[in-house]
Amino acid sequence: MYRICSYVKNLNNITVNFLNRIFVISINRAFEDITGYQKADIVGKSCITINCTSCERARREEGGHWCVMFKKGHLKRQKCSMTRKDGRTIQILKNASVLNDEKGVVIGAVETMTDITELVDKETQIENYRRELDAEDRFYGMIGTSALMQQAFEIIANAANSNAPVIIFGESGTGKEMVAKAIHEAGIRSNRPYVKVNCAALNESLLESELFGHVKGAYTGAHRSREGRFEAAGGGDIFLDEIGDLPLSTQVKLLRVLEEKVVERVGDNRPIKVDVRIISATNRNLPKLTANGAFREDFYYRINVIPIHIPPLRERVEDIPLLARSFFNRILLKSNKKIDGISKTAMDALVSYTWPGNARELKSAFEFAVVSCPGGMIGADHLPPQILATPSTCTPPELVKHESLDDVKRRRLVDALNRTGGNQSEAARLLGISRTSVWNQMKKYRVQL
Repeated sequence: MYRICSYVKNLNNITVNFLNRIFVISINRAFEDITGYQKADIVGKSCITINCTSCERARREEGGHWCVMFKKGHLKRQKCSMTRKDGRTIQILKNASVLNDEKGVVIGAVETMTDITELVDKETQIENYRRELDAEDRFYGMIGTSALMQQAFEIIANAANSNAPVIIFGESGTGKEMVAKAIHEAGIRSNRPYVKVNCAALNESLLESELFGHVKGAYTGAHRSREGRFEAAGGGDIFLDEIGDLPLSTQVKLLRVLEEKVVERVGDNRPIKVDVRIISATNRNLPKLTANGAFREDFYYRINVIPIHIPPLRERVEDIPLLARSFFNRILLKSNKKIDGISKTAMDALVSYTWPGNARELKSAFEFAVVSCPGGMIGADHLPPQILATPSTCTPPELVKHESLDDVKRRRLVDALNRTGGNQSEAARLLGISRTSVWNQMKKYRVQL
């Protein structure tokens, strides 16, 4: 029989008396909250009513069953599942101890249960996210199975193994900073510093001090000498974000850095040798700025050695479901809400929207949706209003509506093999994955040459 002792938050203390059968003799409020059973439902009933998966029974010689716990004498931190009265399965952590009378005869047991369903769900989410991070549709944290992104991944991989300046073009929110970091991590300078500078965040005088450093007394407030970002990035990469906003005077000095590999600290004329590869990025039209005299032509051609164009989200619609699931999983990991997934109506709305803010806007949309969704599935009505209010100016490809992720991967694999004449190594390079992954995908999707 089960007897409940004093109430402890999230715990049920249960005393069990073993005779020929085991009956519940008492429960507390915590037991009712966790299992959904009221006293009238469970008291006097067999303990197997709650259908706990940790229960072990052994047949007695004279018939009937013996609860193995009474032989062991205890249970310690036993994880198991239990069926609530409403049929829902919950995860619990159970501890139990057998009770004996003064003669050592078993008269019952005390059992405690803690509901750990949310903890188990969170562990499952984390494991799913870990598997997602290892998925083949990722390239140094970037996601994309579309042809445009695969081409970008290929250029990124080639640029990483070069010392030539790289410039990344793309609209705001397309992930230019992630591209720059991928070039560094995949490149020959990955074990050296990676330094970021936002060229639009500082005025001209502060920007030069940040880039090149200054000597003591160079200007008011310069109480000591300080190295600049180029010196700090010695041997590695420096990422100049929003390079289209650089003042013309700073462009001249950077041109010298590129051509002579030296910098001069503000207030000093002694050249300092630097070995740094420049990675720049902009969302502005540099050729137009150059034509208008707002950007130096010689500097433009010097930084535009390896250009990488990151397509806007509206041009790679087939990547939206992949990005949506990734953002959803990341945000859910930080939330205490129980949300089951993304409904088809919500996904259709996401695919139909033009995303002027690109992937950054998509991430923000899911932050909004997780807050506005009370539970269950995220529906279209949980998305930001502008997504439903703005009519689409592009027609999503049929594959988004009718193909699964496996269909997309198979089609992409077949296309790569066709383009490379069946050369698996070349197909792997084109797809941005290993040759082993190509072979595994061919086997999985039954692709034959």
